[in-house]
Amino acid sequence: MKDIITIIGGGLAGAEAAYQIAKRGIKVKLYEMKPTKYSDAHNNPNLAEIVCSNSFKSNSITNACGLLKEELRMLDSLLIKIADQTAVPAGQALAVDREIFAKQVTEHLEKMENIEIIREEVSSLPEEGIVIIATGPLTSEKLSKEISKITGQDKLYFYDAAAPIVSKDSINMNIAFYGDRYGKGDANYINLPMNKEQYEAFYQALVHAEVIELHEFEKREIFEGCMPIEVMAKRGEDTIRFGPLKPVGFTNPHDGSRPYAVVQLRQDNQQATIYNLVGFQTNLKFGEQKRVFSMIPGLENAEFVKYGVMHRNTFINSPQLLNNTYQLKKEERIYFAGQITGVEGYVESISSGLLAGINAANQLQGKTKVQFSKTSMIGCLAQYIATENEKFQPMNANFGILPELEEKIRDKKLRYEKLASRAIEEIRRVI
Repeated sequence: MKDIITIIGGGLAGAEAAYQIAKRGIKVKLYEMKPTKYSDAHNNPNLAEIVCSNSFKSNSITNACGLLKEELRMLDSLLIKIADQTAVPAGQALAVDREIFAKQVTEHLEKMENIEIIREEVSSLPEEGIVIIATGPLTSEKLSKEISKITGQDKLYFYDAAAPIVSKDSINMNIAFYGDRYGKGDANYINLPMNKEQYEAFYQALVHAEVIELHEFEKREIFEGCMPIEVMAKRGEDTIRFGPLKPVGFTNPHDGSRPYAVVQLRQDNQQATIYNLVGFQTNLKFGEQKRVFSMIPGLENAEFVKYGVMHRNTFINSPQLLNNTYQLKKEERIYFAGQITGVEGYVESISSGLLAGINAANQLQGKTKVQFSKTSMIGCLAQYIATENEKFQPMNANFGILPELEEKIRDKKLRYEKLASRAIEEIRRVI
């Protein structure tokens, strides 16, 4: 076992870590409990399953997540490479066909001679050898208890939700229309306009709909970046109309009117046969989702391919436990990667898996650690999870956590371009 690195969890972070280690000539045992056992939100037997939205967010380097993707491309990220290969139209964003993406990641790792994929649940950690725990936001109960023991902490949970998906054929295109806000992009989104009367009826149904009851011990600590639509709506009648249903930048081409609210649908597969409801993560009961969301004009006869689900997420108090290489401070043979560390998002999880994988390989080979300064997005995220923070919560890539430039630049786009240029130079330096 001393010559093998064990990875527990075959999600985005675990898959990326396995690739980074194996390509450096080191043997990997990659444990994934599917298809022997599934979490409440998973249903695909392949590795690197995407549970929530199929969007990897913007590709522009003036967007924080777009910059992070560019850094990962420079660092030979397998998962970003496959995401590019399995992309579906999504304007300026990188969205993927989730089924093909997971299949291609799995097939690539299965063909690598240094990787052994073991399909079974892990309930305890190996007593020796380097281990990467990449069990994601849905870590099993048995392993959660084991993690609590090694970290000395019992609070590992918060909750988020996934949006429903509908078939394109069931969308009423006499009401819906293609278009991006302000006419930007390639008109890849399907838009469902509402007038005031329709919106108010939908709003009342949404806020009074039945939700799935959680157990008493399941305290709802919902991360703001993935809030259920019904929870957001209860904050005020116009909250979602100024959020995911914002009508600004749209004119209804059917009659030339300005919608009171607009629901957007994003393509979810390469064949463009299924679309997800953007921003509609939900904890409504399945029957209620069918009833309430069918009130949206254009979805009156919608076929729901997949209903939204609420699921438990797991993360550790990384600032107390990890350093900026995702290594456990008190037991350096153990690494964590993915959303369990408190990085939030697909690309962010991949970045943590890449960095943990590289450093686990270097540790085994007696090489020095690879550390990125916080002027890069990958380094900044690693630094964020390793910096003391009494109110630690999961964090997406964003320009707000990067150090400021020496020069003051008022123009936001130009400032982001300068920050991106500085980040890319840091990646080149480390490479």
